[in-house]
This record gives sequence, C-alpha cells and structure tokens, in this order.
Amino acid sequence: MKSKSSVQFLAVAVAATMTVVMALAAVRGGMSAGEREQLFKGEISDSQCALNVHSLSRSHEEMLKKKNIGTTPAQCARYCVKYLGGVFVLSVREKVYKLDNQDLAEKYAGQKVRLTGVLDAQSNVIAVHDIQPVN
Repeated sequence: MKSKSSVQFLAVAVAATMTVVMALAAVRGGMSAGEREQLFKGEISDSQCALNVHSLSRSHEEMLKKKNIGTTPAQCARYCVKYLGGVFVLSVREKVYKLDNQDLAEKYAGQKVRLTGVLDAQSNVIAVHDIQPVN
C-alpha cells in the first residue's frame, strides 16, 4: 500500500507533466505566449472563390453568373464548400485566412464581418474567438 505522501507526490508529478505537455502542444501548434487576439475585417467566403480556383476576381461573381448555384454570395460560398471541396475562409482584400471554426464561419457565409481571433502566421489559420456581422 502506498503512503499518502507518495500518492500526493505522484499527483503533483502527473499535473506538472501534463502542464509541460500542453505547453509544448500549444507552442507546436503555433500558439505561443507572444501571439494575441486580433481584429480582422473582411468577408466570410469559400476557398474556391477567394483563391481564384474558379474565379478571376477573388469573388463569387463568375459563379453567380451561372445561376445554377444560387443568387447570393452566401449561397455560392455554401455551395462551393458543400459540393466543390472548399472551406470557409476570411477574405481581407488580397489576403485569405483559413478558419479553424468552420461551423461558426458557415453562419456568416457571404457576409462582411468583424472577426476576432489569434492568427498562426506559419499555417495562416485564425483560431476564431468571435464573428460579428458588419451592417
């Protein structure tokens, strides 16, 4: 039978090990202590249109002219994600950022938004904290 002090020592050692593992995982995943929340303003789009996969203007313009995928940027973005292999992204002028929270981004598809989150510059992924529409 183990003594109470050896069990306590073991619990402290496990907690310390878990803290180190989590800190290493955060740094390895791009979340270092120096990164902080930022505000981004742009449009929730899809990677297909925003990265010119089937668009010449980094917009939904060409797809909407076909009229078989919808009549709004929101319908286009959702179609491209669901059927053409795209993902929801934040398009800010010439920059396109991947978003970690696809479910939240889907709610604002095709809309101009204010997005707060932490950007991992290496992977170009924003860890989304909040999205608010811009009216």
